[in-house]
Amino acid sequence: MRKIIYPLPLLFLLSACLTGRADGSPQVQTTSEAKRESIQGAVAAPLRDVNVLRTKIPPILLDAMADPYQRPKPATCAGITAAILPLDEALGTDLDQASGEDGDMMERGRGAALGAVASLASGVIPFRGWVRQLTGAERHDSLVTDAITAGAVRRAYMKGLGEAKGCHPPAIPSHVLTGAKPVPSQDMKPRYPVR
Repeated sequence: MRKIIYPLPLLFLLSACLTGRADGSPQVQTTSEAKRESIQGAVAAPLRDVNVLRTKIPPILLDAMADPYQRPKPATCAGITAAILPLDEALGTDLDQASGEDGDMMERGRGAALGAVASLASGVIPFRGWVRQLTGAERHDSLVTDAITAGAVRRAYMKGLGEAKGCHPPAIPSHVLTGAKPVPSQDMKPRYPVR
């Protein structure tokens, strides 16, 4: 009986674990991103499935979930910039900013390999989908995704307000997709030779 009681305090301690990124940045990440970030994240996948490890949601994203269209106080360019900078920190780069990720073949291969390790580690749990539902892990993952979406909406709203007021970057979008691939033409052309 005593052998069962000793691990219980450790289990309660682990049940409240919140995780961040492996590199220490404050950027929030989904469970699938955490699994592909590092070998520790891939091996810890079963702990995320039973809701022992949870992604910490930054307070700025929780505020954005409460009201993504709340006006900044003060409603000046400095107030808008002060509202955008913590969102950039929590969400990472916006679409109009250059991202530090180059996404070369080695990086994609590494992500695929870590995803395979995470799948193998998660395969240890029988009825994984049901376990995620019953432990609340699925609900927490959807909360993280909703927080990221609300933060992105809030940042876009703030940049729109900044543009309407005539502010300077970062309070406005740059209107140039940095590092983006050109949009392919949408013209309908036949796939076969036509006379």
